[in-house]
Amino acid sequence: MHKDGKRLRLGYTTGSCAAAAAKAAAWMLLTGNRKEKIHLSTPKGLELDLDIVEITMEENRVSCAVRKDSGDDPDVTNGTLIFAQVGFDAAPGITIDGGQGVGRVTRPGLDQPVGAAAINSVPRQMIRDNVAQVMALTDYHGGLFVTISAPEGEALAIKTFNPRLGIQGGISILGTTGIVEPMSEKALVDTIRVELRQRREGGAYVLLTPGNYGSDFIRSSLHIDPALAVQCSNFIGDALDICKELDFRGVLLIGHIGKLVKLAGGMMNTHSKYGDCRMEILAAHAGAAGLEKEKIREMVSCVACDDALRILREGGCWDETLGSLTRSIHQHLQYRCGQSLETGVVVFSKEYGILGQTKNAISLLNSIKEG
Repeated sequence: MHKDGKRLRLGYTTGSCAAAAAKAAAWMLLTGNRKEKIHLSTPKGLELDLDIVEITMEENRVSCAVRKDSGDDPDVTNGTLIFAQVGFDAAPGITIDGGQGVGRVTRPGLDQPVGAAAINSVPRQMIRDNVAQVMALTDYHGGLFVTISAPEGEALAIKTFNPRLGIQGGISILGTTGIVEPMSEKALVDTIRVELRQRREGGAYVLLTPGNYGSDFIRSSLHIDPALAVQCSNFIGDALDICKELDFRGVLLIGHIGKLVKLAGGMMNTHSKYGDCRMEILAAHAGAAGLEKEKIREMVSCVACDDALRILREGGCWDETLGSLTRSIHQHLQYRCGQSLETGVVVFSKEYGILGQTKNAISLLNSIKEG
């Protein structure tokens, strides 16, 4: 694929690895023939021919692995081995479970129920379909069990969202397309969706913050556990859309002015590649509040928002400017969400603390705390 003018190599998901290993293990078990390469059709429509390694063939079970290749995506699971063990089972059909290094779900709201292995729905279906294909080709009508494992999974999981999401003991077997797209924004939005769905299980109100600045502020200034908040990175608009889909009743957005000021201009993805209008927006609100021309010119040339805030304070238009800015941010949030979702906002800076908040911010925060 091409992204930002660069040619980047695609990879394949842990789900594809698990399905391919299971297909190969089932073939070796049911035919008795060794299989060192396997063909896999992915949900995206791309075809893979994957090497099969670490083969162990016994009379009643076969184990083998596929090495994860994330392409040019900076994925912590890149290079790890995903194993599948397939064996005969007294129960009819295909039974799928997780083994060493595959996490277990401990909280509701995720793709799998509490207690289940963290093998998501699409990978489970890929495993089932590919093993069933081998069973049909070999005319086998009995039962098979499939156990997916990742020996390095428990150590790798520390570097993922799994502990935060309540998935314990290992990595998740993931992938909706079977293919890893380098630096995929979709993957980040999907992660936000998972966490929001989990929060919805616990209540109808949610706290959003773009990142670590917001989490630190929530802990130090509001004395609230930052684990209550969902980090949405630059994808504020997407996060709000997901909140609507999940029928949340209210959302409180808490963020640093460096991010949230862009919302006052209608930018719902705040990544710098989509634009940087921070000083222009601040200067426009300050000018409307009566800041003198020389101060506005100085503000526009600032690099950091805290420096622009210093100029604003010196110019004597602090309350009116930040009140106007906060109202504009809130109007854009409400416009994105419509009438079905109540929104509130708290804007802060690391140097000056809370800069502005909507009237409903405290009531929304109390609703979030109550669950």
